[in-house]
Amino acid sequence: MVKIMNHEYVLPLIDISLLNSDCLEDRMQVVQALDRACKEVGFLYIQGEQFQPELFDKLKEIAESYFAQDENQKMQNYIGFSKNHSGYVPIGEEQFKANVYDLKEAYDINYDYQEIENRRPLLGPTQWPNDPQFKEQVLAYYQHIKAIGHQLFKAFALALELEEDYFDAHLKHAPSQLRLIHYPFNPNAEDQFGIGAHTDYECFTLLFPTAEGLQVLDKQGEWIDIPLIENTMVMNIGDMMEILSNGRYLATKHRVKRVKQERYSFPLFFSCDYDYIIQPIIKNEVPHYPPMKGGEHLFNQTAQTFRYLKQRIASGELVLENARPLYSFGLNEQGEMS
Repeated sequence: MVKIMNHEYVLPLIDISLLNSDCLEDRMQVVQALDRACKEVGFLYIQGEQFQPELFDKLKEIAESYFAQDENQKMQNYIGFSKNHSGYVPIGEEQFKANVYDLKEAYDINYDYQEIENRRPLLGPTQWPNDPQFKEQVLAYYQHIKAIGHQLFKAFALALELEEDYFDAHLKHAPSQLRLIHYPFNPNAEDQFGIGAHTDYECFTLLFPTAEGLQVLDKQGEWIDIPLIENTMVMNIGDMMEILSNGRYLATKHRVKRVKQERYSFPLFFSCDYDYIIQPIIKNEVPHYPPMKGGEHLFNQTAQTFRYLKQRIASGELVLENARPLYSFGLNEQGEMS
C-alpha cells in the first residue's frame, strides 16, 4: 500500500524516471521496485518524467470528438472490415459471455504494418477514419507510450536476470494494440459489476484512465477499487508475461463497474512479435508452462470475444489452432491458479 498526500492506495506506485539514466545502478532501482510490485500484486501505478501530459489531453479530446459522431458514420470503419483487427467496435460487439456485454464502444488501433509479406491476422495495415487529425493525435500518443513500454521491457529483462536488450529482437513488428474505449452515460445503470472480468492476453498493459470504475482481483480473491492518481498510469501483468516469468508474475484479473457517468479509458497492450515463442525464460528453472506462439494466442483469445470473428469460426471460414479457453491465467475468486 502506498501513501500519497495523506491518502492510502491499494496499489504500489513506482516512479520510472530513472529508466532514463545512463547509469545501470539507477535503472536497477526501478527494476527492483517493478519486480517486487509485479510479484506481490501484478497491478501498479507508474509515474515518471517520461510522461507528456499534453498528449494524454489531446487523445481524450480527439476520442470525445470521434465518439460524438452518429453510429452510421462510425460504422464506416467497422472493425470487421479491417485486415489487422483495427477500427470501430460498436456496443455489443465484444462479449466475454454469450449475449452479455458491457455498455461500451471502442476504436482499436493496431501496429500499422505496411509490408505485403509476412502478414498475419493481427499484422497488417491499420484502418483509420477519414480524419487526418485523428490519425495524427492517436499515432503521437501510441508512439509515446510505446517508447515507455520498451523501457519497461528492458526493465523486465533485467528483473528476470537476462541481458537488458533481450526483448529488443522480439519487438520489431509486435502487434501491440491501443484501444480508445468510451463508456456512454447510462442513466439506467446501477453501481454494479460489469461482466467483463478478464486477464489481458499480452505481456503487460499501460492504461490511461479518465474516471474511476476499475476493479482488480487481489490474491485473497477480493475485488478492490482502483482510484485515480493524477499524472500516473495504471500498469498490469498479462498472460504472456506470466508465462515468460514462469509464474513469478501472475496475470491479474480485472473488471469495470457499471456506473451511470460517461467515461473514457485508453489501454495500450504490449505484446512481442507475432511468431515469437512465448515460454519461460528464467534460467535454471523447471518450466511450468508449455510454449506457445505469442501472436497465435493473442488472436485466439481475441477471436473468442469478438462477434465478427465468432461468426467466421461458426461458418468455417476461420479455424483456430491451439486455442486455450478464456480465463486460463491468473488467480480465480478463490485465490487459486486458473
